[in-house]
Amino acid sequence: MRNLRISQSRIADDLAALSAITDPGRPWTRRAFSPRFDEGRRWLAARFAAAGLAVTTDAGGNLLGRRAGSGALGTILLGSHSDTVPDGGRFDGVAGVVAALEVARMLNEHGLRLRHDLCVADFLAEEVSVFGVSCIGSRAMAGVRPDAWSGLEYQGRSLAQAIRDVGGDPDVSAKADDVKAFFELHIEQGLVLQNAATDLGLVTAIAGITRIEVTLTGRPDHAGTTPMDLRADALVAGAGLVTDIAAEAGRLAQLGSHFTATVGEFSITPGAANVVPGSVRLLIDARAVERPRIEGFIAWLQARLGQLPKGITAAHQILSDNPPTPMDPGLIALSEGAADRLGASRIRMASGAGHDAAFIARIAPAAMIFVPSLDGRSHCPEEFSEISDIALGAEVMAEAILAFDAQG
Repeated sequence: MRNLRISQSRIADDLAALSAITDPGRPWTRRAFSPRFDEGRRWLAARFAAAGLAVTTDAGGNLLGRRAGSGALGTILLGSHSDTVPDGGRFDGVAGVVAALEVARMLNEHGLRLRHDLCVADFLAEEVSVFGVSCIGSRAMAGVRPDAWSGLEYQGRSLAQAIRDVGGDPDVSAKADDVKAFFELHIEQGLVLQNAATDLGLVTAIAGITRIEVTLTGRPDHAGTTPMDLRADALVAGAGLVTDIAAEAGRLAQLGSHFTATVGEFSITPGAANVVPGSVRLLIDARAVERPRIEGFIAWLQARLGQLPKGITAAHQILSDNPPTPMDPGLIALSEGAADRLGASRIRMASGAGHDAAFIARIAPAAMIFVPSLDGRSHCPEEFSEISDIALGAEVMAEAILAFDAQG
């Protein structure tokens, strides 16, 4: 029997209030380093303080609310991010911050003092920012934010200055050394839970993401005078490659673990109706929770590029390559036990999306709890999760935190 101590009404009120802080006419847009983001941060800081949390901003630009423990055992960290993609959603990231805040309030209301400190985090710029990079705050807390990023610029402002503007200090290490466990509640952003009619997903691993740029070069010619059998049409070659990438990704996805590959960028040169395309550029986003799947896909791609039509040459380079990140088995087990005690159905599942947890897992055991997304929609205005589902996820997270704290 469920006995929720989490307040659904407070979660609903917080989500509604943050949703109202959006760029005019663009629901819901609150991008990092924008005036709307700063307004949202001020609202969150006030809510943290009202919950009795000691509010600070660390050197990485993360907004933190700390609740002191009794035993000097280190910190249990929980939270997510409050920034959005353009015209994004009300729940992606935000639900995790609000749920973490509600856990702190619930502990206060029931007089439950942990032996560990409890810290609620709003990580800076989890989404791809105007500077072209993401997970800025969690990378800083993990001690892996590249120093070169400080010099990135957007409209005359450097990232270093932008971090200072939100209260951070890019010249000081933000690496945390006392985190003993990290929990992140997040909306699923997919259809697995809805299709399985299951309350919660307990994440086993966050997929690694590899981005590969491919350029195919043929020969631009007059579209009206060059016979079809004498062309070196880069677009025709590129179209065949995209189709084969989708087929290979489908084959790998059937092998038993999460795998996706997407051609999300595609451009043609010279791009005129009366010119045979001379070159194409495509960008592949490949994701897997098992590293050998990515390595196999890259090997397949290299072999496929050796089978292009006559007159077409290829070049490729790996632009970024982040490995998969497993979640902590012990925290997963604690979360399962909490779900079972509350009568919540749950499954283990992989995350195909990137999250702050992937970086915090480098410095501490980490766990993620997914709640269902209506029709799997996310990064769009239609993104929606039931408040009751978020509250149940928060209750399970709270129970797991209590169990971890009891272990010492």
